Amino acid sequence: MNRRFRILSALLHYPDEALRGALAEITAALGTEGFAPRHAAALGRLCRRLAMGDLLDRQEAYSALFDRGRSCSLHLFEHVHGDTRNRGPAMVALAEAYQSAGYAPPPNELPDYLPLFLEFLAIAPPALARDLLGQAVPILDQLHARLAGRGTADARAYAAVIAAALAEAGATPQAKAAAEEDDPEAIDREWEDAPVTFGPESDPNREGARAKVAAMIKRLRAQRAAAKT
Repeated sequence: MNRRFRILSALLHYPDEALRGALAEITAALGTEGFAPRHAAALGRLCRRLAMGDLLDRQEAYSALFDRGRSCSLHLFEHVHGDTRNRGPAMVALAEAYQSAGYAPPPNELPDYLPLFLEFLAIAPPALARDLLGQAVPILDQLHARLAGRGTADARAYAAVIAAALAEAGATPQAKAAAEEDDPEAIDREWEDAPVTFGPESDPNREGARAKVAAMIKRLRAQRAAAKT
């Protein structure tokens, strides 16, 4: 299990009492689970921020960043397919990858929810985890830039989680952080003008990318079937 993914997943979840109760353990693990020192330090700052003040303030800051407008959505396919009908098949394909690896996500969460995606990568076969995360790099890069562009302490703190996720793929943030208006409608208009890609469609060799993921899923199914016999 890659516990770094578990930590990143937890820190991106909606802040509640359970997360606050786990912050001391998460903070202690930052120095032992293999994070680069700069990422461990930045994630430690987020932990301290999540622990401070009124929990309602932390929840309001989270909702303002991720739930009001689409540009910083934590649903990956929102950045690729929006509300089009193509989102459904993409959800099914990702859910199939989860199922093939023996992962049963909570029924109330969509498969493309980033904290859920990272939680899956923590337990996925390494080859599948690397491939799926690699395909997600373009959207993570844009999400990091948009969070950094908000210019608030909370946005910068959460951007550190995305930077650490990029590091797991051997990547660093590339997209420029531009100052964004504090206007969800204006931000969404800009977001629609500059879509990013995720999944096999982001690979120059699209058919090859699809075939690679499909082959991994086929192998996982075969392994699970053999284990049952």
